[in-house]
Amino acid sequence: MSTIHNVSAEELAKVFHHYHEALENDFHGHAMRQADFSWEQAPQNERKLMIAAARLTLLELAATSAMEKADRQYFAKPGEADWGC
Repeated sequence: MSTIHNVSAEELAKVFHHYHEALENDFHGHAMRQADFSWEQAPQNERKLMIAAARLTLLELAATSAMEKADRQYFAKPGEADWGC
């Protein structure tokens, strides 16, 4: 799994927006909006919404990653325990 540390919510939203716009034509067969709809041209309320969603996404991914790391730290996966009796 790739690390998500040091990625800001704004950076994630900006890159997500870029790929969303780039792939929109492939999924819909035609561009729903102007093809060059850049991040800077996006309405402020849309950018704020995407940044908030990105922030929640990063928090959830970080929490999930931390939980998985904690599980791995103390417990072996089924069948992997070294019993050393």
